[in-house]
Amino acid sequence: MRIRMLGAAVGDLTAAWARPCRGFGAAVVALFLIQVPYGHASYVPESFADLIEDLNPAVVNITVTQTAEAVEPFSGQIPNPFKGTPFEDFFRQFRDQQTQPEQGLRRRASFGSGFIISSDGYIVTNNHVISGASGIEVDFFDGTSAEATVVGADPKTDIALLRVSVDEPLPILEFGDSDEARVGDWVVAIGNPLGQSFSASAGIISARGRALDGAYDDYIQTDAAINRGNSGGPLFNLDGKVIGVNTIIISPTGGSIGLGFAMSSNVVAPVVEQLLDHGETRRGWLGVSIQDIDPEISEAIGLEGRDGALVTNMMDGGPAKNAGIQQGDVILSLDGTDIDDVRSLVRLVGRSEIGKEVPVTIFRDGEEMTVSVVLGRREDAERDRVVPAAFSPEEPETDTLLGMELSALTDALRETFGLDEEAEGVVITDVEVESEAYSKGIRAGDVIAMVGHEDVHLPGDVANVLKDKRDAGQASILVLVERGDGAERFVGLSIEAQ
Repeated sequence: MRIRMLGAAVGDLTAAWARPCRGFGAAVVALFLIQVPYGHASYVPESFADLIEDLNPAVVNITVTQTAEAVEPFSGQIPNPFKGTPFEDFFRQFRDQQTQPEQGLRRRASFGSGFIISSDGYIVTNNHVISGASGIEVDFFDGTSAEATVVGADPKTDIALLRVSVDEPLPILEFGDSDEARVGDWVVAIGNPLGQSFSASAGIISARGRALDGAYDDYIQTDAAINRGNSGGPLFNLDGKVIGVNTIIISPTGGSIGLGFAMSSNVVAPVVEQLLDHGETRRGWLGVSIQDIDPEISEAIGLEGRDGALVTNMMDGGPAKNAGIQQGDVILSLDGTDIDDVRSLVRLVGRSEIGKEVPVTIFRDGEEMTVSVVLGRREDAERDRVVPAAFSPEEPETDTLLGMELSALTDALRETFGLDEEAEGVVITDVEVESEAYSKGIRAGDVIAMVGHEDVHLPGDVANVLKDKRDAGQASILVLVERGDGAERFVGLSIEAQ
């Protein structure tokens, strides 16, 4: 119906333009309206049928069984709305069935998709598809099925690797290079949406490099129809290569509205390789907390608009600290690759080899320098995180600086603002609404851990650093602010006329 309506509208438009432009003019207008769609027709595949026919045998449907405690039913008396009618006995029987206690455990099933990457039975899907499964069944395109076991999973990228036992070699799919994909390219998705097995949909790449909520996110956004049950299924380019794993949809209705997201193959493939080799991920680790650089911070440290990642904290015994990297340093490059922002550094370190010694170029006090860092393993660090001891004076010292009321940290203030006992620095007890600090998100309860490149424990420490910087002619300064949840970030503040 919509296609016919669009065709009628174009015809009406042609007639409306052609009537005033009689003769040659009308012919030119009509030719223009015909030739523009024809000129673009070469970009549209005549059919996806051959491609999908080739790909279907290597796509699988996944049924996951989960065992859970039986839900205790409502134990009260449900009134019978049909009392005195022919339905009274029927409702009583129904009510009695619903209020009988369930015994033991109950089982429930959910559905997802996946694809075969090796002829001996390895299958890729999403971690959230198989998480908590008590049983996993894989259904193949030829109608056969098999029980699958979990080889390994990575919640950070939502990828899992399964394996089934096979007697004959299976058809496989290959990963493509997602970095070569362009916005506007055609893509095809195959999966098990809403239990409708081996359904195919087509669309274009709507955007690339989408980050939703993970440190390693690199999603391809597509308008190809993706629904519940498509999770874990492949997103193909027209060469039949997997350039993404369908993972998330954004929808107010729960159904496809053209906002589907597939984790890019260049993130997925290394994870799958590690799961194949080790059954777990082994990511590189630098041992720093970092943040992006805004124009105020760039001006405060004299970076002159260059890109990089600002170091806000380091872990004791971590690779960066052992190599001499300090808070307030800006990481400009790692192992010869320039750093654009936090995401680029996290992804680069994550896929780097554990134990490898890499050159890291940093910016400190207006100068560049290069240090050598031996990368550790992130998974080990997350299990053995160490935090410094807290500093807590007996008598609090207070002062008002840069529109902020500052106090030395005490146990009472830690309790008042819900701060961790390991928190160190100067607590902000109030912030003037008209101040620059307030406009940049600093609030009461935040803790100033560092001013410039110096640790601070007392308001007097802050005042001394500000005086030294003003005397040196500096117009702005970096302040390291820590929230009650442990998150840290640098804020650039003006120190002129304070």
